[in-house]
Amino acid sequence: MTLPITDMVFYLFATVLIGAALAVIGARNPVHAVFFLILAFFNAAGLFVLVGAEYLAMTLVIVYVGAVAVLFLFVVMMLSINFEKLRVGFVKNLPLALGVALLLAVQMGALLYQSLFTSAPLAAARAPIPDPSQVANTEAIGQLLFTRYAVLFELAGFILLVAMIGAIVLTLRTRPGVRRQRILKQVSRRPEDAVTLVDVKPGQGASHE
Repeated sequence: MTLPITDMVFYLFATVLIGAALAVIGARNPVHAVFFLILAFFNAAGLFVLVGAEYLAMTLVIVYVGAVAVLFLFVVMMLSINFEKLRVGFVKNLPLALGVALLLAVQMGALLYQSLFTSAPLAAARAPIPDPSQVANTEAIGQLLFTRYAVLFELAGFILLVAMIGAIVLTLRTRPGVRRQRILKQVSRRPEDAVTLVDVKPGQGASHE
């Protein structure tokens, strides 16, 4: 029995995605882990294209690959992080990590079982989605985000804004010997505070001591 080309592409993307995800958590070099993460993002975008969600695929490539993953790569390469020190205590925290992984696996398994053998939750989840034969994917996502989920969308943006302000506050430090830029003082500065007009008479000049 020959598989359709769509199924073959799906299994290809899914296999590479799972392999890249395992390589992210198993790579000893953090730079290699970021590269595997980029590979996982590209294959996840391919899976989105297969199901007709081209907008989500482009968002995943542009935002996560073009911004987040590249930012991770620059941070890892530019910061002098002692990774040997970070690995200290790995064995001690391994049981807790395995417990969290097992809990997540049970939750994902329960969700998968419910979606495969129970049609009611899946039908309820698909209820607010517009008909794909009448509305394009991008237009459908826009309608849902700015109508049904507008409050949640704005709340997510507010949370990201608070996180950005918190990161700026945590990294904004006053270092001795380094002059900081004071925007308010620069804006409120008057011309007479910066320029002095001196009437120099003929034959006179600045005195040198």
